[in-house]
Amino acid sequence: MTGAPASAAGGSGAKPVRGGKLGTAAVNQASLWNIANILTMVRLLLVPGFVLLLFHNGGYDPVWRSFAWAAFAIAMITDLFDGHLARAYNLVTDFGKIADPIADKAIMGAALISLSILGDLPWWITGVILARELGITLMRFWVIRHAVIPASRGGKLKTLAQGTAAGMYVLVLTGPLATLRFWMMMVAVVLTVVTGLDYVRQAVVLRRRSLAAERAAVGRTAEALNEAAGSPGAVAADAGPSGATDAGVSGAAVRVSGGSTAVEPAVRARDGAEAER
Repeated sequence: MTGAPASAAGGSGAKPVRGGKLGTAAVNQASLWNIANILTMVRLLLVPGFVLLLFHNGGYDPVWRSFAWAAFAIAMITDLFDGHLARAYNLVTDFGKIADPIADKAIMGAALISLSILGDLPWWITGVILARELGITLMRFWVIRHAVIPASRGGKLKTLAQGTAAGMYVLVLTGPLATLRFWMMMVAVVLTVVTGLDYVRQAVVLRRRSLAAERAAVGRTAEALNEAAGSPGAVAADAGPSGATDAGVSGAAVRVSGGSTAVEPAVRARDGAEAER
């Protein structure tokens, strides 16, 4: 689970460049059917299969829970590979951006809720993890107009800890291994809370910076308008013929339009962060 969407589709016809930046052309020319998106679809299909295997024969059969663990492990592994392939080969589509985070949260949510229903995992742990994931997703939509929050190293560690701990709970473990899985889940909960707070901090900072940049750009535009209105050329244009007036207005428009270019670097930086995500 990465809070940013990794899997996406490719097929632009050009030779892929490993580790290359994702440009607009690559996104527009990408094909839906590529290995990254296929892995994401497989992960989505594994969710109901995992739940059926886990609850088969009452939900406490060690053999069927081993099968459920295998399905869960495959789903988590595909999460690693589809993101790597998408970033390495510029395999990007809108479907991938939407489906990848949905698949991540679906498999983890299904595991946590199912384990709590079976009584193996306390409901408060499931509630904390799911509340964090839902909250961060909503927060990303809140700041998406201003900036894209990239995946952090802590977020990746959180995902690894959650997957490892949930997988250990799916298996029927006793003795020291049962104790180990409890502490692994505690580590996952701590990382979940800490990284969630860090994402909130990043969102607030990025939103403030973006709003400040927008206000500065508006101020520069207003200053350019005032300069154009108060310049001798503009006054002469008002007193002159219609053609001269049009020329003065056109000149002012050109000068004002230049102020908008101050926003373009921020837009390009935001697009670059989204591509990296």
